[in-house]
Amino acid sequence: MSAVSPGNQPSPVAYQYVALRCVPRVDREEFLNVGVVVYAQAHDYLDAAWHVDRDRLGVLDPALDLDRVCEALEVVRAVCAGDAAVSAAAGHPLSQRFGFLKAPRSTVLQPGPVHGGLTRDPARQLEHLLERLVL
Repeated sequence: MSAVSPGNQPSPVAYQYVALRCVPRVDREEFLNVGVVVYAQAHDYLDAAWHVDRDRLGVLDPALDLDRVCEALEVVRAVCAGDAAVSAAAGHPLSQRFGFLKAPRSTVLQPGPVHGGLTRDPARQLEHLLERLVL
């Protein structure tokens, strides 16, 4: 629960985020941001948003299975939502789920470095970061 400041505006709370990168060919180290995960502990908030630009990714690797990239991004969203039917990681507390999602891996879908800031509305922050980093 966040405190309310004068003027009935919620006080800003700390949040963390990672950009999700599609790295079609790890050996070339080229990537395109395709999603964002935002975690705000004070709001019990963990969510992801994504957008795959098929044309741009096709330029990096014409053989890339874009449907599988989209499926992997949906798994990320399911982990955020706590859908244990999709991933065992989804059954853990939010902080552990974010830890799982931000952990480096050498697959086609990789998290970037963790960044943070302050926000009054984590959902709006997620939309803003998607627009700024992905779209």
